[in-house]
Amino acid sequence: MKRALFVALFAGALAGALLFMRTGPARPASGFEEFTAEEVEAILSHSPLGPPPPDPTNAVADQPGAARLGQMVFFDKRFSREGTVSCATCHDPAKGFGDGEALSTRFPLDRNVPTLWNTAYNRWWFWDGRADSAWSQALQPLENPREHGFRREHAVRLVRADARLRGAYEAVFGPMPEGPEADRPFANLGKAVAAYERKLLSRRSAFDVFAEGVRARDPAKAGALSAEARQGLKVFLRAQCRSCHGGPNFTDGEFHDLGIAPLRGGPAPSRHAGIALAKADPFNGKGAFSDRPGAGAAKLDFLAVRPESWGQVKTPTLRNVAKTGPYMHQGQFATLRAVVRFYSTMDGRIASAGHAEAILAPLRLAPTEAAALVAFLESLTDESADAGLLKPVE
Repeated sequence: MKRALFVALFAGALAGALLFMRTGPARPASGFEEFTAEEVEAILSHSPLGPPPPDPTNAVADQPGAARLGQMVFFDKRFSREGTVSCATCHDPAKGFGDGEALSTRFPLDRNVPTLWNTAYNRWWFWDGRADSAWSQALQPLENPREHGFRREHAVRLVRADARLRGAYEAVFGPMPEGPEADRPFANLGKAVAAYERKLLSRRSAFDVFAEGVRARDPAKAGALSAEARQGLKVFLRAQCRSCHGGPNFTDGEFHDLGIAPLRGGPAPSRHAGIALAKADPFNGKGAFSDRPGAGAAKLDFLAVRPESWGQVKTPTLRNVAKTGPYMHQGQFATLRAVVRFYSTMDGRIASAGHAEAILAPLRLAPTEAAALVAFLESLTDESADAGLLKPVE
């Protein structure tokens, strides 16, 4: 009996040794070998995210002095009717540059506050695209009676009377006009805020480190994504989420109607109205205050209002998406899990008054797949932002 047991143990040990000789010691998963060549190509199309495209309509878009002035304005509550509202009131850095609410409880707004992360890559601003540049977008809330409620004349007067603001303004734009004309200096304030917002970039997430590892065949970097997040990435690719959330900024920058029931009011014209508003804006890229009207004209002149644009809203970036809930244009979904559940089941989808996305079909995800997809979306979070940009200028 003992001899038989010894022979069995010896045979098992010999088999184990031979297996070790053939395969070597067990190694952790590299993180990229589980993806096909086609999947790898798709992954690499999402990273790296390069520098923002230039804005030819804003000559100071990349000037540090303009960004400093813009940051001063962004956090200054004096740029409001009651002196209680700043840009940061709704675009709170601690809440993903949103306000953390589905629809504002402070202001009678009918849209969820969009994040400012990576707006430098936008082609259009607001959910309906009614602004064609970051600087024209920055001006609208200042004068909107439902938001800051501050007239441009008052904004210019404030800068003129405040030595610190005036010094920062004149360092970028030259002498502050002393006369009653307010349009040009007001436009300049918008350009300064845009210069600040161009610095709010999310480009170095765990996914980006993983993509570097895939490109370089570096297991250490590829390990930046957990096994669950890698499974979620496979779901993201298989489900064709990148049809709308494509490219390094995870958005096509275009407008779509998903048929999501509104939280407040009925179906809105959205992009259908936004096109007309962008063309009529006196501060648009082809107007008198643009630094290159020809560039703005090329963008606006061939923009047509079409029936299918009714009800369409802009595709947001997925970068830093875990920080920017609630989600959708009226904050209809409180969590990423709820968003994924909608795409998985399409429960509650309503008939569109315009042209709903015909390509949308329920994904029918298993619970483990849905959880994995959320884990992947969370991996798009970037924690490397300059802390100095997230607070008032000292």
